[in-house]
Amino acid sequence: MHRYKCLISIEPRSKTMHHPKEQILNCLTYALLAIVAICAVVLLCDISSHRDRFFYSKKDPVVLDLTISHAPEVLLRPDPEYRGRNVNCTFWDCLNIYKCEHDTLKVYIYPLQEFLDEKSDKVANTLSSEYFQILEIVLKSRYYTSNPNEACLFLPSLDLLNQDMFDKNLAGPALASLNFWDRGENHLIFNMLPGSAPAYNTILDVNIDNAIVLGGGFDSWTYRPGFDVSIPVWSPLVHQTNSIPIHNGAHRKYLLVAAQLNLLPQYARTLTELMSTANNAEQMLLLGPCDNNQLKSRCTLTQHQKRWEYPRVLGRGRFCFIGRSLRVGQPDLIEIMSQGCIPVIAIDNYVLPFEDVIDWSLAAVRVRESELHSFIRKLESISNVKVVEMQKQVQWLYSNYFKDLKSITITALEILESRIFPLLARSSRQWNLVRQNSHSTFNPLFLTSLAPKSQGFTAVILTYDRVESLFLLIQKLAVVPSLQSILVIWNNQKKMPPHLSTFPTISKPLKIIQTRENKLSNRFYPYPEIETEAILTIDDDIIMLTSDELDFGYEVWREFPDHIVGFPSRIHIWDNATMRWHYESEWTNQISMVLTGAAFHHKYWSHMYTYAMPGDIKHWVDDHMNCEDIAMNFLVANITNNPPIKVTPRKKFKCPECTNTEMLSADLNHMRERSACIDRFSKIYGRMPLRTVEFRADPVLFRDNFPDKLKRYNDIGSL
Repeated sequence: MHRYKCLISIEPRSKTMHHPKEQILNCLTYALLAIVAICAVVLLCDISSHRDRFFYSKKDPVVLDLTISHAPEVLLRPDPEYRGRNVNCTFWDCLNIYKCEHDTLKVYIYPLQEFLDEKSDKVANTLSSEYFQILEIVLKSRYYTSNPNEACLFLPSLDLLNQDMFDKNLAGPALASLNFWDRGENHLIFNMLPGSAPAYNTILDVNIDNAIVLGGGFDSWTYRPGFDVSIPVWSPLVHQTNSIPIHNGAHRKYLLVAAQLNLLPQYARTLTELMSTANNAEQMLLLGPCDNNQLKSRCTLTQHQKRWEYPRVLGRGRFCFIGRSLRVGQPDLIEIMSQGCIPVIAIDNYVLPFEDVIDWSLAAVRVRESELHSFIRKLESISNVKVVEMQKQVQWLYSNYFKDLKSITITALEILESRIFPLLARSSRQWNLVRQNSHSTFNPLFLTSLAPKSQGFTAVILTYDRVESLFLLIQKLAVVPSLQSILVIWNNQKKMPPHLSTFPTISKPLKIIQTRENKLSNRFYPYPEIETEAILTIDDDIIMLTSDELDFGYEVWREFPDHIVGFPSRIHIWDNATMRWHYESEWTNQISMVLTGAAFHHKYWSHMYTYAMPGDIKHWVDDHMNCEDIAMNFLVANITNNPPIKVTPRKKFKCPECTNTEMLSADLNHMRERSACIDRFSKIYGRMPLRTVEFRADPVLFRDNFPDKLKRYNDIGSL
C-alpha cells in the first residue's frame, strides 16, 4: 500500500484507512488517465507541427522545371472523382477569392507530368510548343508563385489547347488527380480549339467541374460572363511572316478581301454571288486554297489562278471577311489584324476575344448572317475618315493584346486580376484608348481609384508687361499651401523681363522664361521646368482669388485629374437664327467650359495641346490671339467626354487695378470672335464635344453655421 502511494503521490495521508483493493484500483485509474493525457499532448504537438510546416513554412522558392524529359509519369486512377463542367458557374459561386492575397494575383503552375492510363498505358496528351510558351510566359511574369499556399489561381501543365491533340476521356481524370484540384476551384484551363468532329462544340468536351476556361471558341450559349475569358485563336503564320509597312486603309485597292479557307459552303456561295454582281470588279477579292494546299498562299477562284502570299494579301483590303466555319473561333482574326485590315465578322453569337474589356465596335464591323446579301452597301457607307480611325484602332489592339502569345496570356491574366481586385481595374476607355503620341507624359486617363499623394501644383503665369499685378499675384500664390513652384512665361519679345532680384521674395522656387514669339499657346507648352502633374494656368491680372480658393481647387483636381478644374465658367449655345454655335458669358444655370485664365489641368493635356491638336486649331489660335482656352476645353472634352468642373461661387474676375483698355476682353469684337471659334472648332472635330453640367464644387462646410476653426477653407470669397 505504501509502495503505490509513493509511486503516484496523489493520496494524502489520512487517519481513515481504505480497503487495499480500492486503493490499488484508484492508483491504476490515475495512472491510465495520466498516460492518455501524455499521449494526447504528444499527438497534438505532432499534428500542430505538421500543420505549421504545411501552411506557414517559409521555404526558398522552388524553381519550376519545364524540361519535358524530366517529367515524371503519373498513372491515372481507374475510378477518379471528377465531375462535368458546371454551366452555372459565376464569379461569386465558383471562385474562392479568400485564396487571393490583398491586391496580389499569384498563379501556381503544376510541375510537368506525363499522365498515363493505368490499363492501356495511353498518354493523356502531348505538350505543344504553344502551351509550353504559355507556361513559360506565366513562369516569368509577375503573377507566378512557386508556393501553392500563396496562389490565388492554379494552372495545370496539362495541354488542352487543341481538343484534337489529346484524349478527352483521359483529360478529365488527369485533372481530377491534381493535388489541389478541389473540383476545379480557382483553376485555369487554356483552350483555343474546342470540340471535335462531327459536332465541334463551342466548349471543351472535358469534365472540368468549376474551373475557369480561357477559351477561343465561345458562343453566347457556352460563355459564362464574368467567369470565363474569351481569348483569340493563335496563328503561327503571324510570326512566320516578315513585318511590312501597313498602308492607309482609305487608299487600299480592295474594299473587301475574303481569304478564309474553311468557310461553310453556303457562305462561300453568297460571297461569290456578291462578287459577280458588284458594281466594280475590283471591289472584292475572293480567294481560296491553291493546288499545293499551302497555308502561306491563296489563289483567286478563277480559271487562271493568281497566287497571293498569305497573310500579306489581307493588307490590300480595307475590310477582311470572317464567316462561320466548323469552329466558331478562327485564327483568321489575328491574321487579319496583323495586316491592319478591319475585320468584318459574320458569325452570330460569337463572343469575340477579350470582349469584356475591348470595344469591338471601334475596330470591327459585325454583320448578321441573315444580312450577308446586303452587307457590301454597309461597308461602302463608311467614310474614309472612319476607315482610317478603325484601322488605327485595329493596329493598336493588335500590338497591345494580340501580337504574340505573351500579349494574349498576360492580357487574360490582367482581366482576371481586374475581376478579383476591382479597385485596380482599368476602365473601358483605358483598355481601348489609342495613345496619340509615343512620347506622351503620364496619361491622366489611367486613374487610380483614390487620389494619389499630393505633389502640389506648378503655377504657370502668362504675362506681357503688367509687372505690378504680376508681382502681386506671385505674393498671393506663394502663401497657397499646395503650391510647389511658379513659372513666369514672359510673352514680350520687345522688352526684357524684370531681373529676378526685383521679384518678390518668396519661399517657393520661381523661374522666368522669355518666349521667342508672342503666342497665347505658350501657356500650354510642356516646359521641362514643370515637375508636377498638376498645372495652374493663371493670367497675371487674376489677383482676386484667395489662398483657400486656390488650395480647394487643387484638391478637387486631385479627385478628378482628367478634368479641367477652375474658376471662370462659360457656356456654349446653339443659335437657331444663324444656325451657328454661340459663346455666352452671362450667368446661367449651366456651364460647358472653364477658362484657363485660372484653372487646373494635367500636364498631359499641355502635351496633347502642343503636339496632337486636331486640324489647324493651334495655328489659328496663335494667328488670331484668341480662343486658346476654348481650344483646350474642346481637346479635353473630345478625348474624355467629360465636362469641366467649376469650383467656388466666384463669377467676377475683372482686375480692379486695370483699365478696360488694357484688357484683351475689352475688344468689342472679342465675343464675336469667340463665337466663331466655337463654330469653327466644332466643324474641325466633326461634332460638338463640349458637355453641359449644372453643378459646381464647393467645400463641404461652405456656408454652414460652424465655427471657422472647424472649417478647412474659411476664405472662399464672394461672387
